[in-house]
Amino acid sequence: MLKIEGLIAGYQHGSRVLDGVSLNVHRGEIVALMGRNGMGKTTLLRTITGHLFPTGGAISFDGKPIIGRPSHEIANLGIGYVPQGREIFSEFTTEENLLMGVIGKRHLPNRIPNWAYETFPVLRERRLQRAGSMSGGQQQQLAIMRALVGEPKLLLLDEPSEGIQPSIVQEIARTLRRTAQEKQLTVLLVEQNLDLVLGMASRSLFMENGRVVDEAPVEKIRLSSEFVEKYLSV
Repeated sequence: MLKIEGLIAGYQHGSRVLDGVSLNVHRGEIVALMGRNGMGKTTLLRTITGHLFPTGGAISFDGKPIIGRPSHEIANLGIGYVPQGREIFSEFTTEENLLMGVIGKRHLPNRIPNWAYETFPVLRERRLQRAGSMSGGQQQQLAIMRALVGEPKLLLLDEPSEGIQPSIVQEIARTLRRTAQEKQLTVLLVEQNLDLVLGMASRSLFMENGRVVDEAPVEKIRLSSEFVEKYLSV
């Protein structure tokens, strides 16, 4: 579904945060992308979504090249994005934030589907509450659901466990895994929380210095500390 070949990108002319990234994510997979801070994981997601323009390489989604398309067009092709830090509209209510996920999607009615509130019931309870006054875990559920109501084929998640208590992290992992199965959703998850990765993903890719340098099924990671020590330890 998502194919990346030799991708080069950076934030300044001539810089290379991504230095030849290549990877494949197949339809229906949940794949984790792991690595230390500063290795290019967030930059990769921003490049996929069109927020950063690459200087080399190729990205194809569902067999179509997407480099050079504006970010809203990439979203309408079926790529949902939950950025690091959530980036909800703090002055908007929960309901207003969720409506932002369907606005501009021509194939969807301009309303929040019932299954959104059934998936994360706390969002129904906080429907009229300003999003900025909710807890970090509730805001993360809101950010995820804002992406999901747009009915993406591929969901990109950037550090969804950041700043959230462990019990909520596990709830989010279970819900996302179930939702992915029900909706045949493909997920690329950037995450350093090993528990979340083990609870969601089927395999993990490891980034170092702007490249994907290794991969392993999560069961192998569960049974051995080799990958954590090699790619995540400081």
